[in-house]
Amino acid sequence: MIVRQKATLPADKIECGNMEANLIVTYDPTHAGKSQEEVKELLEEHGGAEFLESGFEGVFLLHTKTDPKKIVKKLSDACKEEPYKFKHTFRWIPVDRWCDSKLDEMSKAMKDIDAKIGEHESWKLDLGKRGYEGDTMGLIMKLTEHINKPNVNLKSPDKIVKVEIVGDRAGIALLNADEYLNIAKMKMV
Repeated sequence: MIVRQKATLPADKIECGNMEANLIVTYDPTHAGKSQEEVKELLEEHGGAEFLESGFEGVFLLHTKTDPKKIVKKLSDACKEEPYKFKHTFRWIPVDRWCDSKLDEMSKAMKDIDAKIGEHESWKLDLGKRGYEGDTMGLIMKLTEHINKPNVNLKSPDKIVKVEIVGDRAGIALLNADEYLNIAKMKMV
């Protein structure tokens, strides 16, 4: 059963006790049950996952016992080989950390990300948002001003700075291209 909640989430809905969501999966909200079964089946060989409440239709917040970046790499390979296994899910996004979705808190996280991008590595910022009313372009401009690396590459970056806003919280990660799975793009390749 999928639990639907109001749009704003207190921190304890994303962080349940010592358990924090470390993987976001977006899915077809008209097939929530089938999507949840698909996620369970795909994660079964990776130690499974605990489903946490997201408060939004179309978004699963998960806590995996194993490294979500390694899981997504393996799922990317599986999607290339067996794309039919991915019928109801859209994107698989590891999360390194959560912060408040207020601009000042996300900006602090971007400063930390800046230190992790190599001087010669290319990068791009990818933003997803649910329950956030702010201007998208303005937000992107404000967040990227804290990354002082000159090699922006929107088509084929070495690193993806992923920001997923889920109500009043933001999941942030620095990912290699193979650590982020976009099913539609993968099926087009």
